Amino acid sequence: MATRDSRSGGHDGSTLPGALPFTLPRVTRLSWELGSRTVEDEESSLYDEWERTDSQWTLSVHRVTSTTVLIRVRTPAGRERFYGAAEMDLESALPELATSPTWERTA
Repeated sequence: MATRDSRSGGHDGSTLPGALPFTLPRVTRLSWELGSRTVEDEESSLYDEWERTDSQWTLSVHRVTSTTVLIRVRTPAGRERFYGAAEMDLESALPELATSPTWERTA
């Protein structure tokens, strides 16, 4: 089930969790099975990893095609959520993540 809030809206109604310090204009929520298979695929490469300093949220970004990224968000309860997005949309949002006082890069 997709989380719904005003943070961002994908064409399928998907939104990123409010714990993230950025929004994206379009995201697609993927099933756990599809998301985990995609990030483990040999064609996928880890692009970036972040963790929240005041809680146990983590974020990893994987390049899956030349223009598409997969965002894996791990909640404090250990659940993984996967979102597909255009790399150019993510690139414009990364400065918000980099300047956030509650997120730090781990990779």
